[in-house]
Amino acid sequence: MTYRFIHAADIHLDSPLRSLALRNNELATLIGNATRRAFERIIDLALNERVHALLIAGDLYDGDQTSMKTARFLAEQLRRLDQAGIDVFIIRGNHDALSKITKELILPDRVQIFDRKARAITVNTPDHEQPVVFHGLSFAKPHAPESLLPSYSLPVSGAVNIGLMHTSLNGAEGHDLYAPVSVADLQSHGFHYWALGHIHKRAVYAPTNAYNSTVVMAGNPQGRDINEAGAKSVTLVTIDDSGTVHTEERLTSIAQFERVHVDVSACEDWRALVQAVHEALEAKREATASEHLVARLHLTGSTALAWQMRRDHDLLLTEAEDRAAQTGDCWIEKLEIECTPPRKAHQQNTVLAADPLQELGRLISDELAVNVQFQSNLAEQMDALMKKLPAEIRNMFGGDETQAQALITDLLQKGSEDVLAELSAAAQAEEQA
Repeated sequence: MTYRFIHAADIHLDSPLRSLALRNNELATLIGNATRRAFERIIDLALNERVHALLIAGDLYDGDQTSMKTARFLAEQLRRLDQAGIDVFIIRGNHDALSKITKELILPDRVQIFDRKARAITVNTPDHEQPVVFHGLSFAKPHAPESLLPSYSLPVSGAVNIGLMHTSLNGAEGHDLYAPVSVADLQSHGFHYWALGHIHKRAVYAPTNAYNSTVVMAGNPQGRDINEAGAKSVTLVTIDDSGTVHTEERLTSIAQFERVHVDVSACEDWRALVQAVHEALEAKREATASEHLVARLHLTGSTALAWQMRRDHDLLLTEAEDRAAQTGDCWIEKLEIECTPPRKAHQQNTVLAADPLQELGRLISDELAVNVQFQSNLAEQMDALMKKLPAEIRNMFGGDETQAQALITDLLQKGSEDVLAELSAAAQAEEQA
């Protein structure tokens, strides 16, 4: 016989919108409800697969959550599992450590939440010859700079041992060190399976010749912005009587963020440009596994339409949104334009000279790159604006000084290109007059 469970993590229930680009009310509603709908999908999966347990490896909430609507929703969903005789094992992650709900909410009897002291919970099931032991430890505070592994007990002999841990492993791009530990150290500890959370990208580390232990970072079941692109999922785990672990990825995301790159170099007019965008959206929609595609359009290439595209960004965005609607279950999160006009030259006193607008653009870029005072003033304005924003979206300006400076440089470049686009439009109008 077998023991089966679902491993999920980083659900971030009712996470606030993290992008100011989500100004479309329907899109904002879709993304705002997506974490709840994904969690409902997890519960449905557990019931349909008739698993023995659901494991949540941290960050069920999204920080200092005070809404009792979230608490009521969570209790209702977990009660569905309790009524079906399905156990739930939860550890608190760094975001849960801030949550008041985590400490106050009364959950169904079958829900076990590990506290700050590591412990082992033994489950005897008639479907599996050996007892199953769950080992877990919750974050007491938002930060855990040291490894938590020494706090876990050794495997229970004659049982299937499963560990839950919230960790960045030994660090991952975009993550601070949280309970750092190596995959090798986890596998050498002797547990059959490690259910990890914290990093929002799924990863599976199979057993090695030295250690018969499977380590899985579940990833989050629903992306919340373009930096969490791709289909999101949970892991369905089956352990047979020999202790062999089998894993299956199961899709849970409602909305799937994706970057859609379009080279418009071959587009000679506006109609061809819009058609290229439409075809790219249709192709990406076809390849998208989730119910909805949320696309960030990134247009590149050398085209005579470059200045017009930048000048009429709002019109092009409207065209793209219309084509997305035609495609179906497709949304535009943002439109980025990094197109350049074809290099051209004109004759001046029989000497070939650079195009004046292109030369002006080069001079502006060079000046902005070295004008420290101008950049400093812009940084002060950005800092003042950031302080007026809600705390949960301040990171859109960068998580540190380096990222903030990179954003300033990008804004300066795009601003200069907007100015040149307007000048180009004026020059074209004069030529046609």
